[in-house]
Amino acid sequence: MNATPILPGLSPVAGKPLTASFDAGRLSSDGGMIVLREIATRLGLAQAITARLRDERDHTRVQHSYAEMVEARMLMIAAGYEDCDDIDALRADPALKIACGRCPVTGADLMSQPTLSRLENLADWRALARIGLGQIDLYCRNFARPPRRIVLDIDDTDDPVHGQQELALFNAHYDCTCFQPIHIFDAVSGKPVLSLLRPGKRPSGEEVARVLRHVIGRIHKHWPNVQILVRGDSHYCSEPALALLEALGCDYIIGFAINSRLLEIAAPWRKQCEERRSWLKPTVRRFHQLPYKAREWSRSRKVVARVEATDLGSDARFIVTNLQGRGKTLYEKVFCARGAAENLIKDMKRFTRSDKTACSRWEANQFRLFLHMGAYWLLHSLRRAASRTCLYGIRDADSHFGPRRVRGNAARPQANGLLYRPGAHREPEGQPCVRQSAGARRRRTAARPDRRHIALPRGLPWKARWHTSLLYLLPNLWPLGVAMPAQL
Repeated sequence: MNATPILPGLSPVAGKPLTASFDAGRLSSDGGMIVLREIATRLGLAQAITARLRDERDHTRVQHSYAEMVEARMLMIAAGYEDCDDIDALRADPALKIACGRCPVTGADLMSQPTLSRLENLADWRALARIGLGQIDLYCRNFARPPRRIVLDIDDTDDPVHGQQELALFNAHYDCTCFQPIHIFDAVSGKPVLSLLRPGKRPSGEEVARVLRHVIGRIHKHWPNVQILVRGDSHYCSEPALALLEALGCDYIIGFAINSRLLEIAAPWRKQCEERRSWLKPTVRRFHQLPYKAREWSRSRKVVARVEATDLGSDARFIVTNLQGRGKTLYEKVFCARGAAENLIKDMKRFTRSDKTACSRWEANQFRLFLHMGAYWLLHSLRRAASRTCLYGIRDADSHFGPRRVRGNAARPQANGLLYRPGAHREPEGQPCVRQSAGARRRRTAARPDRRHIALPRGLPWKARWHTSLLYLLPNLWPLGVAMPAQL
């Protein structure tokens, strides 16, 4: 079968353009890595990590650079190969070799698993601190222009362990021995800011303040005039954290754990809601604002109370904030929106398997977490480059983001298609999200005959449902800023 023309949007490898064919040569099931290679190059993901590592090897005997090893590892994680042992089966894979800048047939094989393991155990805590600051720099560089305002969601999650890893503790809330890493995301764009491995216990106020001081200070170094809003759950509400945010001029809206004094204050409000309930209005919700000074607080702060009465009874929830506005708006529109951060953490754990922290040393596990952050950057950037109306992918309720494997030619591999869930799309910063009806999408597709909608039956195996052609995908990747081959 004849090969396709030069694939647009893909950089040449070793001075040779890329084409796709189905001549039954050496096959590869990981053609999507070639598309991810363009994103990794544009973002500089490998350099954000390796620039902070000191290479003390004999350069006359080096066969694999740190940047090449880090990029190969992140591409493997993004493609579904989260175990370091998988490199032994993939080191000769043509698609992965092309993604790492090597010729698929004549190029030398990639590194082995022991080489990658030595890399993961290379960094000490000082190097990890520099890499963490580099991740914040990467987040700031990913904006075309400095934003006027950003929203940072901070939350933690459980990372169960099954050995004697350092920092692993038993957590009664999760009922397991685990780590409890902290994740910080940009709430508007969904971009990751920082992920820190930490012991499996609730973070103290001093620890939260220390993390926020480094993150906000680094962001202000890039954007001195940006206004920052920090949102978090109740165990991030402490005097050191609140005092730091106020000293840095940041806004905050954070949950506040209920206590006996607040229960006493909310008692008449709960009784009032219960009295106003009826069969015509089974749910009554009211909001109240009051100044409140906790025992450990240095001064009084604004607290918003949400009181609700339903068929199951009445309850009250409190938040503390320095924002101005109605209590209903602050609670329902601003604070409750932080629930999206839990979905972002779920995405990172599910699609990059960021809980694969099985090394005995905590430094190696933190380095792995940075690699999984890089893989999340790849998948997140790929999803945002996809068509909002899913014209180049498969509309599937199970699909979210992330490339999956599809068989292609080895010497001139075919990349697998983008999969995208319409409900997971986020508009660019500052732009409203406009949803289209199914009829409007059909009319738009009919008006654009150059676009094709691919819909496969749900009865097919799951791998078949993930399949779509690279030739339909590549024109939509031009917004990534990938240079076109000179031959075109």
